[in-house]
Amino acid sequence: MVTEAPDNASSKLDSAGARGRGLRALAFSAVAAATLSVVLSGLALLFAAGVLPPLRKTDDLERQLHAYILANPEVLLESVKGLEARQQAATNSEAANVVSERRDEIFNDPDAPVGTNPQCDAILVEFFDYNCPYCRQAAPLLGRLENADTGLRLVFKEYPILDPGSVFAARAALASRKQGKYLAFHQAMMTYEGRITEASTLEVAADVGIDVERLKTDMLDRAIDAAIKRNIALAEALRIGGTPSFVVGKEVVRGLLDEATMKKLIASARGS
Repeated sequence: MVTEAPDNASSKLDSAGARGRGLRALAFSAVAAATLSVVLSGLALLFAAGVLPPLRKTDDLERQLHAYILANPEVLLESVKGLEARQQAATNSEAANVVSERRDEIFNDPDAPVGTNPQCDAILVEFFDYNCPYCRQAAPLLGRLENADTGLRLVFKEYPILDPGSVFAARAALASRKQGKYLAFHQAMMTYEGRITEASTLEVAADVGIDVERLKTDMLDRAIDAAIKRNIALAEALRIGGTPSFVVGKEVVRGLLDEATMKKLIASARGS
């Protein structure tokens, strides 16, 4: 199953600037055009079957259909909504299949950092970006959930999609594991006030006691880039396009939810 948070509760790859707005407008135009074609064909069949008032033979079919849509615009809107609903259902079904088929990769990847609870009977996976404001809002919520529930394990999937600085930060975070500093670094990054860049990433690293020169060397490890690429590919397979996003039990959650809802999902995961 898939749970969608409100549209304003996640940062998406194309959400900033004119590029994102243009892509969304283009996508809507494509959906509307496809839907219009379907509506016109459907109306033609309804006219032919006698369900709708008969066409006047002296008039052009396309002109009459156009006039009908102008007089009944809700037909087009309902068709667009129906098409979008079917597309979303197909996307959700595909994501649910990926969760079932790739559970080990999602929940038990040895290359993915984990939280503080070593034993668990429920796992919450987060796909995040250090430049995502909603991920920063999610951090204290996840901390409360983890502290209150010793059977909950957090799994962190670096998913840097918003900015070149995000990529540098993700690589630094994974490299910090070699100094045993991942959680300290991660928490400090999530509370940092300001844009995450190469400079701010190294500043935070130094503040939490990381050997910065060693960190820079460790960041060159190809295994780090490979891990990030796997995360991005996995997110694409799950139809995740924004941060934060979560996987818990059989659920894919896109966007930030409230604490009560997250607790219900975790409880449901235990029962699945």
